[in-house]
Amino acid sequence: DMAILVIDIMHGLEQQTIESLNLLKKRKTPFIIALNKIDRLYEWKIMNKTPVEEALKKQKKITRDEFEDRSKQAILQIAEQGLNAKLFYENPDFKTYISVVPVSGISGDGMADMLALACKLSEKMLYQQLIYKNCLEAMVMEVKAIHGLGTTVDIILKNGQIKEGDTVILSGIEGAFSTTVRAVLTPHPMKEMRVKNNYIQHKVVKATQGIKICARDMEKCLAGMPVYVSRYPDESEILIADANKALKEELKSIKLSSEGVYVQASTLGSLEALLSFLKDSKIKYSGVSIGPVHKKDIMKASVMLQHDKEFACLLAFDVKVEREAQEMADSLGVRIFTADIIYHLFDQFIGYKAELLNRRKAENKNNAVFPCRLRILPTCIFNSRDPIVMGVTVINGVLKTGTPICVPAKEFVFLGIVTSLEINNKQIDTATTGQDVCIKIENAGGEAPSCTVGISTRTMCL
Repeated sequence: DMAILVIDIMHGLEQQTIESLNLLKKRKTPFIIALNKIDRLYEWKIMNKTPVEEALKKQKKITRDEFEDRSKQAILQIAEQGLNAKLFYENPDFKTYISVVPVSGISGDGMADMLALACKLSEKMLYQQLIYKNCLEAMVMEVKAIHGLGTTVDIILKNGQIKEGDTVILSGIEGAFSTTVRAVLTPHPMKEMRVKNNYIQHKVVKATQGIKICARDMEKCLAGMPVYVSRYPDESEILIADANKALKEELKSIKLSSEGVYVQASTLGSLEALLSFLKDSKIKYSGVSIGPVHKKDIMKASVMLQHDKEFACLLAFDVKVEREAQEMADSLGVRIFTADIIYHLFDQFIGYKAELLNRRKAENKNNAVFPCRLRILPTCIFNSRDPIVMGVTVINGVLKTGTPICVPAKEFVFLGIVTSLEINNKQIDTATTGQDVCIKIENAGGEAPSCTVGISTRTMCL
């Protein structure tokens, strides 16, 4: 319904931020911008219990000047993406300009302003969605294993209620399935989520709330899909069919190629973002999956070994790779690239492609012959028998080590292969048109080559 886009005030808009902006524009999602890390401004004084506008006025002039400069730079970069933005306390029209809230995730400065603005805009722009309905609306946000609880599912409960013992229908990797809720948990209020704490168990939870549920087969669940609750025994089959239909609709837009990499992501949203980036980068993909990397995913990716080794790899974005899957990949020759940032994954794959290309070049360097025409320098024949050492001028083409040499005027007599090139007593790999170089030609088998006076001024070629 609404998003908060985080921008680092010290670095401005980065590539990932631009991708996020494009996704928000595409989906027409209202959002506000959190201009983060203001605590890193020079000599910033922490005032997390003061409104950020007042906190800025109480800072030193040098701090205010740096904030002014960096915030204007960020707003300019946002304008370059076709969006109008203003600091939230200077915003004359929230529908015309996107509000920018200076915040610090470390010190807490500006966090109250950001939450207050999110509530204010929700009341103005999303009032219809704020009306409570008893009809269940819930979305799976994350699937993760918790020590002592097993695999659990984090859910945003938007409308309706979920209680202990409910039969829930979830979308899975192999289709929708039903399971019974064993526990409904929430974190302690006003506690840091990243610090390990015990959860509060509830019999029933009403919207709107972020909850964690424990049940069987949670490892099959797909993040980013809706949750259904079956109140009656006959309802389960209908809801499973609805869940499968919803998943099919989501996956319908994904167009696979006959050849390409195998892509795996943690959620449906992150998969969509990754595929969009790969499409823009003109990287083909032949298969997709959501959740941890298992042996079956490696088997699917290994199919490309028979077609193109370049695509015999798996791009795992923000997911865990099972040990058995890694062992199988190592034995089959499938490369697994893992990263929590899309661009790091892209860089790894591009590096792998370059490595393969260099390896192929090294394997075939003796097979690849570059055409050239040479003229012997008559005063620079230092050795006329195997190995021939003499000076030549490159008339046309490119001369490299490994180039076979013959004399067309003497019925294409084969002299041998160039094994060394020098200019001014320095070894080189390549000589181009117009260069005078000293070359060494060695016999590649058969009769020993010789350079006689009769051909000393003639043109030679490969």
